[in-house]
Amino acid sequence: MLAVRWSEEATSDLVEIIDYIDQRNSIAAASLHAEILRTVESLPSAPLIFRDGRVPGTHEAVVHPNYLVVYQVDIEFIDILRVLHARREYP
Repeated sequence: MLAVRWSEEATSDLVEIIDYIDQRNSIAAASLHAEILRTVESLPSAPLIFRDGRVPGTHEAVVHPNYLVVYQVDIEFIDILRVLHARREYP
């Protein structure tokens, strides 16, 4: 089974998103955080289940209508590249 690695950018994205939501609604922040982690933790069992990403070679998991986890699958790892709000311009 593939191991999951988080990039510094993805970790920073997650912290910023959860902190922002937490300032307004701590229950929603905790729920979104759990949903993102659950999605990422499920990737090793079916890494190609989510749609192809806008950047060639990536995939995008829609974990909530407004949030995406962008990741890349290679031989040994699933690299979590970014966690983004769906309205954010990417790439």
